[in-house]
Amino acid sequence: MKYKSTRGGVRGLSFTEAFLMGLATDGGLIVPEKIPKLDLASLKNLDYKNLAFEIFKLFIDDIPYNDLKDLVYRSYSAFDTEEITPVVKKDGVYILELFHGPTFAFKDVALQFLGNLFEYVLKNRNTYVNVLGATSGDTGSAAIYGLKGKENVNIFILHPYGKVSKTQELQMATVEDKNVYNIAIKGTFDDCQAIVKAIFNDLGFKERYHLGAVNSINWARVLAQIVYYFYAYFKTQVGELYFSVPTGNFGDIFAGYMAKIMGLPIKKLILATNSNDILYRFVNYGDYSKGEVIKTISPSMDIQVASNFERYLYYLFDGNSNMVKDLMIRFSREGKLSFDETVLRKVGKDFVSFNSLEQSTKDTIKLFYERTGYILDPHTACGVYAAWQTGYGDIVCLATAHPAKFPESIFESIGIYPDIPEAIKVLETKEKRLSVLGNSAKEVKKFMEKVLLN
Repeated sequence: MKYKSTRGGVRGLSFTEAFLMGLATDGGLIVPEKIPKLDLASLKNLDYKNLAFEIFKLFIDDIPYNDLKDLVYRSYSAFDTEEITPVVKKDGVYILELFHGPTFAFKDVALQFLGNLFEYVLKNRNTYVNVLGATSGDTGSAAIYGLKGKENVNIFILHPYGKVSKTQELQMATVEDKNVYNIAIKGTFDDCQAIVKAIFNDLGFKERYHLGAVNSINWARVLAQIVYYFYAYFKTQVGELYFSVPTGNFGDIFAGYMAKIMGLPIKKLILATNSNDILYRFVNYGDYSKGEVIKTISPSMDIQVASNFERYLYYLFDGNSNMVKDLMIRFSREGKLSFDETVLRKVGKDFVSFNSLEQSTKDTIKLFYERTGYILDPHTACGVYAAWQTGYGDIVCLATAHPAKFPESIFESIGIYPDIPEAIKVLETKEKRLSVLGNSAKEVKKFMEKVLLN
């Protein structure tokens, strides 16, 4: 399996090369040169770890299979259930619980694997990497927990200062390992993401300091997330499914789109947003224009520029790299793109979309709790709300975080606090370590150089 850039300037990469490159050197995102089709019958009785191995090995052919299986097994040993991503049925919908990892969010499913993969690859290549990423809340903590204490790796995570939940900040800022650097940016998540992209596009800096990526711009993140779509399908034992996915960055739902291309019988992907609805407007009106980020009770979706959107455009326009490059350059200049009815009809074959505004999200948490006794976190509630709007049957709603990460929002919605796992409670007793910086790539680079040259 070889990999290439969505913009056409990079091709013929091995998986390991693609993994270490993160963002392609031509500014594009990395995708496989071909998408394999899966034999569902041969996979249906596998447990999660072995299913992950069978899917991974189709995309990873430069790591010995025994080593790859060991990486998979070690990565998923950190979860609190053997199922890794259990499926439960509540009030007529299936809930795919993706929050059983060490930071209680779906990002653990990919980032536990990426942490072990980084350590393995770097050791075999006798080199090191400085991982740089941005987070709207959950990616940062999951990346840190995946990489803390790993050999030959430092990790620098940017998050918007004061715009993540208290628990999300504590999970990042209380990690004591010396290879972890938390940076709070005086701006939005989109600002953090723009800084990361600007630094990666400074090819001299990237090469000099061996930068690597853990954000969903890294193909390995998407690959790891494909697995739970197949797992949910086999657990439900339903012929064809809809999946409702709360998303801001288009990464999680893009993994579902990949699963569909690979042969998973998904009728349609339901794209759920909150008030930051750029993806909702794209699917319904062809309007991909960024606005001001609105702070909501689902902060991991408080995003106006979806970093994985470029990957989808590549497939939407049948692999036309020149068109993708032109569109992304135009978007970077003008902050908006518009698409005609012909494109929207094509999009509509795979996606429908709904936006859950604040009151709708709270009402969904309340109503679902009253009906089932099950507490949804605010992001998952956006997905359930969207599922309810469709009237479809056999819907799997992705539960992307444990409600204990957002206790205040849960209390506002149902009048009680969720049970708090001990691993979250203990964070309150720890000292915080973070550096507050201005909204500037130059300032972040200066900080990194000071740390790395010290």
